[in-house]
Amino acid sequence: MSDLSGSEYDVAVVGGGLVGSATAWGLARLGQKVALLDEGDVAVRPSRGNFALVWVQGKGLGMPEYAGWTKRSADGWTEFAALLRDQTGIDVAYDRPGGFFPALSEAELEARAQQLQRLHNQPGVVRYDYEILDRAALRQELPFIGPDVAGASYCPLDGHCNSLRLLRALHAGLQHSGVAYRPNRRVERIEARDGGFRLATGGGEVGAGKVVLAAGHDNIRLAPMVGLDAPVRPERGHIIVTEKTIPFLRHPVGFIRQTDEGGVMIGDSFEDAGLDVGVRVGVVSTIAERAVRIFPLLGPLNVVRTWAAQRVMSRDGFPIYEQSATAPGAFLATCHSGVTLAANHALALAPHIAAGRLPQEFDVFSARRFHVPEAA
Repeated sequence: MSDLSGSEYDVAVVGGGLVGSATAWGLARLGQKVALLDEGDVAVRPSRGNFALVWVQGKGLGMPEYAGWTKRSADGWTEFAALLRDQTGIDVAYDRPGGFFPALSEAELEARAQQLQRLHNQPGVVRYDYEILDRAALRQELPFIGPDVAGASYCPLDGHCNSLRLLRALHAGLQHSGVAYRPNRRVERIEARDGGFRLATGGGEVGAGKVVLAAGHDNIRLAPMVGLDAPVRPERGHIIVTEKTIPFLRHPVGFIRQTDEGGVMIGDSFEDAGLDVGVRVGVVSTIAERAVRIFPLLGPLNVVRTWAAQRVMSRDGFPIYEQSATAPGAFLATCHSGVTLAANHALALAPHIAAGRLPQEFDVFSARRFHVPEAA
């Protein structure tokens, strides 16, 4: 592949994980000439640790607009997966059977019910169906639950996919669409110049009319270069993958899901550990213990892999989407739900970036929300 130096692009997307790849794919689908600049495997890449849920229930408490944004993406996932399959021949194994969030005590179940009620009582929140199931009702749906499970919440809008195939399909689609994907191109400097942007990388300078910062944690460094702010922090999560076993779980269940290939993924930790992605045996043991309480049949299974990765969390946990007021054409996109929101990034966000402007409905997601002075 030729060097990018001296080339001109409609959009340069910085960050080759799920957020950047989905956005770049959506832009290319609209006929934009796109360069995707990726730091490479040395990056602290949250996409390597995602849990592959397309999850709706419980999201948006404290920001009702996020509940609507999440539901919109989940509703768009069927079309998104079909477009990827038609273009690349890769089936990302998307399924929307509904999801359960189990509780290991009556107190947990009551707390979950109250949380969902508060979410749905918010003014302007999108309405969707959900149920609180007691143990007897839950056993009708999940017969393998353990004796400690008191019940669960259920939402028919929840689903999951094969996230490894998702990233593979996106990158295959990018190649098919002529996107210039360049790994190992850490962006060192961004300058607004001549009505566009010049991005200095270790492999040369890239010119583009617009730039999208989708670089996860590195957005902290990059955003101020174009007059933006990315107040995000890392949150470590562990994932366990078991050996393949007989199909017993079609539905994603909170932090437990059986993949289309037969293995079981377990992930249920939230740790403030900086950028450390080291695996902690004690955390893994705690996660495994809770999972076995929910599904005792997991106990005899061998663990084949375990690892940790860093979520990209804003101060309030909600996404940040913003365009620069001082450098028109520069956009920021960061979130911790790269799988759930992939359909939106490809089909809803990308058209606005291609047009060069985010509509007013995105104002609620601006980082300006963190700059409002507290009332005296």
